[in-house]
Amino acid sequence: MRRISILVALVATMGRLVTAQTTDELAETFINEYNAAAELQYYDSVTVSWNYNTNLTSENGLKVQEQAKLDAAFTLKWGGDAKNQFGGVMDQLTPYYLRQIQSIQVLGTANLEDSKQDQYNEITTRMDSVYSTTRVDIDGQSLALEPDLTELMRSSRDYSELKNVWMGWFEGVGQQIKDDYENFVALSNEAYQGDGYADTGEYWRSWYETDDFEAVLEELWQELRPMYLELHAYVRRRLYDNYGAEYINLNGPIPAHLLGNMWAQTWGNIYDLVEPFSGKSSVDATPNMINQNYDAMKMFQVSEEFFTSIGLLEMTDKFWELSMIEKPADREVVCHASAWDFYATTKDDFRIKQCTTVNMEDLITVHHEMGHIQYFQQYANQSVPYRGGANPGFHEAVGDTLSLSVSTPKHLAEIGLLDNVEENYEADINYLMSQALEKIAFLPFGYMIDKWRWSVFDGRTEKSDYQSEWDNLRLQYQGIIPPVIRDQEKDFDPGAKYHIPGNTPYVRYFVSFVVQFQFYKAMCEKAQHTGDLYKCDFYRSKEAGAALGEMLQLGSSEEWPVAMAKLTGSSEMSTLPLQEYFQPLTDWLKQKNIENGDATGWNDTDWLPKGYYPARDAQDFVDLQNSTGETAYNKAVEAEWSYNTDMTAENQQAAIEASQTLSNFIADQGVEAQKFDVTEIEDATNARLVKKMSNLGTGALDADELQEYTQAVSDMSDNYSKATVCDIDGIDGCVPLDPDITNLMATSKNYNTLRQAWKGWRDAVGGNGTDTRETFERYVELSNKAAVLNNFDDMGAYWRSAYETPDFDQQLEKVWLEVLPLYEELHTYVRRKLSEFYGSDVINLQGPIPAHLFGNMWAQDWAGLYDIVEPHSGKVRPNADEALQSWTVEEMFQVADDFFSNMGLEAVPAEFWNMSMLTKPEDRDVVCHASAWDFYNRKDFRIKMCTTKTQRDFITIHHELGHIQYYLQYKDQHVAFRDGANPGFHEAVGDTLALSVSTLEHMAKLDLIPTPADDSESNINYLMSQALDKIAFLPFGYLIDKYRWDVFSGRVDSRNLNQGWWEYRLKYQGVTPPLPRDEYDFDPAAKFHVSNNVPYIRYFTSFILQFQFYEALCDASGHQGPLYKCDFDSNLDAGAKLGNMLKLGSSVIWEDALEQVTGTREMSSASLLRYFADLQDFLKVENDKHREVRGWPDYSWEPPTNTIVNEDWTVSIDNGATTTSTSLLPCFLAAVYLILFH
Repeated sequence: MRRISILVALVATMGRLVTAQTTDELAETFINEYNAAAELQYYDSVTVSWNYNTNLTSENGLKVQEQAKLDAAFTLKWGGDAKNQFGGVMDQLTPYYLRQIQSIQVLGTANLEDSKQDQYNEITTRMDSVYSTTRVDIDGQSLALEPDLTELMRSSRDYSELKNVWMGWFEGVGQQIKDDYENFVALSNEAYQGDGYADTGEYWRSWYETDDFEAVLEELWQELRPMYLELHAYVRRRLYDNYGAEYINLNGPIPAHLLGNMWAQTWGNIYDLVEPFSGKSSVDATPNMINQNYDAMKMFQVSEEFFTSIGLLEMTDKFWELSMIEKPADREVVCHASAWDFYATTKDDFRIKQCTTVNMEDLITVHHEMGHIQYFQQYANQSVPYRGGANPGFHEAVGDTLSLSVSTPKHLAEIGLLDNVEENYEADINYLMSQALEKIAFLPFGYMIDKWRWSVFDGRTEKSDYQSEWDNLRLQYQGIIPPVIRDQEKDFDPGAKYHIPGNTPYVRYFVSFVVQFQFYKAMCEKAQHTGDLYKCDFYRSKEAGAALGEMLQLGSSEEWPVAMAKLTGSSEMSTLPLQEYFQPLTDWLKQKNIENGDATGWNDTDWLPKGYYPARDAQDFVDLQNSTGETAYNKAVEAEWSYNTDMTAENQQAAIEASQTLSNFIADQGVEAQKFDVTEIEDATNARLVKKMSNLGTGALDADELQEYTQAVSDMSDNYSKATVCDIDGIDGCVPLDPDITNLMATSKNYNTLRQAWKGWRDAVGGNGTDTRETFERYVELSNKAAVLNNFDDMGAYWRSAYETPDFDQQLEKVWLEVLPLYEELHTYVRRKLSEFYGSDVINLQGPIPAHLFGNMWAQDWAGLYDIVEPHSGKVRPNADEALQSWTVEEMFQVADDFFSNMGLEAVPAEFWNMSMLTKPEDRDVVCHASAWDFYNRKDFRIKMCTTKTQRDFITIHHELGHIQYYLQYKDQHVAFRDGANPGFHEAVGDTLALSVSTLEHMAKLDLIPTPADDSESNINYLMSQALDKIAFLPFGYLIDKYRWDVFSGRVDSRNLNQGWWEYRLKYQGVTPPLPRDEYDFDPAAKFHVSNNVPYIRYFTSFILQFQFYEALCDASGHQGPLYKCDFDSNLDAGAKLGNMLKLGSSVIWEDALEQVTGTREMSSASLLRYFADLQDFLKVENDKHREVRGWPDYSWEPPTNTIVNEDWTVSIDNGATTTSTSLLPCFLAAVYLILFH
């Protein structure tokens, strides 16, 4: 029985062998027949395609479509036959025949019904045509991709030019084919699903015959990624050095258009920007190629000679006869370099199509393409299904393997394209850098293109996500971003890469960039190379050529691991040879990045480069920001108004939150605006708007710091507004600044009481018992941080930027020096009058004046001294206070409003009367400081003022209504232009009108004073009253921000804030504190604008500009006589001149606005000096008469503190009292005065 079983088994085995042999024989016969037919069919097909690619006509395009039908019919016939004959016996075929039959059985698009085949062919032809014929308009020239746009991307270093080229190409091609590509995907998937594949991507991956192919690729990439990250970080740093922080973020991705290549796939063209060691030889054969009169033919001959030198095949006669190696001048062609196998039965028709440019890059490309030709030639005797690379990556790798040898300095020198070869470390690093820019830079691009396509084919990425997923993968793998925002609906950047519309799988290139180094190392070993791998040149090594040739002859007849092992001895893909090749450069890059302080990667993925929004989108952007800005500003102003008119904790918190919200809005707006490059925006108005909106303000701070900043400002403001002073002689209880202390300072003549009030206010706001100084110091820190985040050195620079004048500091100093002589005459005259009034014990005729004696808490306005300093007694200056008592506050405002409307300007709207706060409420705390408010809805404008019925407040009403008039005039401007031409303009407008209103003639016209006398003494008295307001203010208006700018910049040390304050008060004003001050005090906080974070230099500029405006309007009104007597009330010409300027808002620079009114573009004190010329003459005479010393040379003098006030207000010294002073201020001031004045 056992023998019988063995016999049965033997017979069965023999039967199977016979069957297998019979099946293989059938397969061989079938394949031979197929080969004969396929060579003829493919020859026709490739010929038609060649004719179209080398002559892009519609006629040739139709022939391609017609041929595609024939090809489909051929595939359908032979594929169907293969399925019919072998479908049931596939398991009986040996691998050699099985793989061929499987290949023939794939029908692809032949699976589609005829109408869908037609549609598929039309789509692919149309996409090809779009890619190949698209032109981009650059500076009026219509440029093709090759060579024009490619050359611009290679050679230009102009950020905007490169961006325009990039946009033109990607949008010109991609947008046209997006719809077609969606339909192509659907048809392609349907075709390969007919062959049993899930989608086209799965079919493509099947060529690699590796079950876990995607996992293998990811593993390879992860091994290579660290090298890429080091290169990316280094290149990013060098691009940063060239383009700056606006365009390159050292922690972010790189804009895609800056890497010398349209697709950022290779970076060799920016070698000049990233060269490690300048002056060392670089491997660029281009200059010598040009000098030696290389042309395309010479480049191809040099390439062929390399192949034959290692024993490989020369090009055929037909190759030289039929290839297209230069771009024809007479027709459109597909310039993308490619190698073609025509499957000719004669085995001699192989061609290259290339629009060759004479440079080293194209010389390498020639070798690459000729590598394909060599592969064609070597496997030409294989059956048609095996005429291909062992896998698609092998085909790409062959030419590149040879190029690694060709590009070595040694080889280039040997063929006469390099003059000398430097053998040193620095030259080697330079060479490796040039190679890495081609090889390492390419890796993520080579990987991600098909990752994107596979996700499209399998449905994970739908059409709506084509662009975003492309951008995401480019960011994830390459660390690059598009230079301009992409329209997710319209844009289709993948389509701007040839292989997408050309339907050419791409991961082959990633594979090839790995295996080429394995091939290279193996051939170097065959050539007996020793030393560094990157120096190997196997030129003329027949052993290396033979080893390569043996592998090439296999075609795809063996699975790729077998072919790999034949050449390299290993059956696996490995990155180790690539890593070995670049190891010296990788080590150098790591060290260099550490030295530069540069981390690898691009963690700041939210960053976008300047100009990310294209100029064409500017109009939509500014329109959107106008509407959203009105809402944002309105909400913030409403909340701030509520707090200022009802100072409750609830309203304060609401105001803080609204302020933070506005800051965030401004910051968000600024971030968006910074994505434009204003130099690219042709419309000047839109360019200016975008520039103005580009500052982030304090919103640049992070959320916690912004909240802290807002709270600090609110706390200082709240402290200022709620502060009261107690224990003032003659006043019961505790009283606020307004109106109580302000009235006391203006009316009292009691030296000691004034000093009590002066000190009490400063103690209450900034004294040792408050947190004001600490809060201010933190406010300064956060302000500076915000300024730096806005690209300014400090907050002072940020504030000055509002004037858009680079030499603004110098202009201010020039004007100040022009008015200083007038101020010194006034200061000298007033000092003598005070000495006469208070006595010489407390007034030093050669020293500074005690700061509490000027009738004003801050010595900024000396009008309260008029009674003491009146030039001509008996010539009483008429005062409107008495007459105003019979007026209501509303009447004061109505008369002031009539002044504007009588000039043809705007009357205030009804909302003004319904919503303003014109008097101080008795039932709640309010901020009394007079202010005008724009609610940014083009109808709601208000004034907040604790009005008293005085001439001073009557003038202030006109000033505040001047702000309202400005608001009314520019209300229809873009919200970003609703501001003064510069901050000083806004202040100047109201004061300009106040100069007219305050003339004695105007007051008399309103029956507020009797008809004034017109004589020189009365005129001097009037000018004195004006000077005590205008001239006395100038140094104070100048010094407050001079001081703050120096605090922000650090020139005033934070340890000496109070000392620094008084140094400036001494230098510019010639005033001194009435009591010793030290660093426990913080006197700047006693000024509203310091505690409330309001820039102040605007007031100085306004006091200059208002006289320029005033003189211009007086001229327009036809005024004759002294300037100070001009009243342009009811003059329409003056109103029109002013109104036309006000309508501009800040839509023009302030010099333009100034010129519109005054005819000059320069801020000048000339008008002011003309106004006060008669007074200045008078003061000179009076001061000379008393032989007065101008200035305050006895700068270290301190007022006594042990003072007694006599009944006639004179002051005596109480010699029985002890004067105590712990202040070091006089010593500091003495030193400062010596420095400043000597």
